Amino acid sequence: MGASGAIVVKSLREQVYDYLRNQLKLGTLTPSVYLDLNAMADSMGVSRTPLRDALLQLEAEDFVTFVPRKGVMVNPLERTDIQEIYQLVGALESSALLAAAPRLEPTHFTLLRDLDRQSIQALETGQVEQHYEHNLAFHDVFLEVCGNHRIRKTVHLQKQRLYEWIRKNDFNLAWEQRNVAEHEVILDLLEQGKAPEAAAYLRDTHWGFEIQAAFVEDFYFKKA
Repeated sequence: MGASGAIVVKSLREQVYDYLRNQLKLGTLTPSVYLDLNAMADSMGVSRTPLRDALLQLEAEDFVTFVPRKGVMVNPLERTDIQEIYQLVGALESSALLAAAPRLEPTHFTLLRDLDRQSIQALETGQVEQHYEHNLAFHDVFLEVCGNHRIRKTVHLQKQRLYEWIRKNDFNLAWEQRNVAEHEVILDLLEQGKAPEAAAYLRDTHWGFEIQAAFVEDFYFKKA
């Protein structure tokens, strides 16, 4: 339902897109393999037009690649891809945090602390999806406050590439607990008026690939 109470009906392209995104997350579509578009369209009961439109959107999000005269291939997520995403997101989020810091009010800090508290509670009760939602919402607070919608949009797209992907392990408790602890360090620095230090910590530690590499390896590549 929309805000006005009207029923929101997704277009066929949007429905196909949502279906494909879910298939990517489940690992049904194999990376580095060309897709059989005719078979896919038939299995979904749609023509190739909405399928192609949905795949074009997925290409813009770096999930697939259209290769001339060959077809559409699902992109793998390699270690180098993750390293580059970490570097990009770290740079953008630290810039956003610096811009947002002078505008953060007590209500923002209360919200950020509450989100961390809810993240911890979700971890303690095994509510993984809720924890992820609180984790993303924590970062979205300063991404919104910074006022740069292009940074926010780019960061969201990169995080989709990281998080909505097949993984060897669905959850690493130690890593998630560490993430929340790092949030607290960032908040402490901000409340002390040390925005540059908070931004540097966010960039170099929270999104520092070398620091997080062991967890990345376990999460994406190590066999369970």
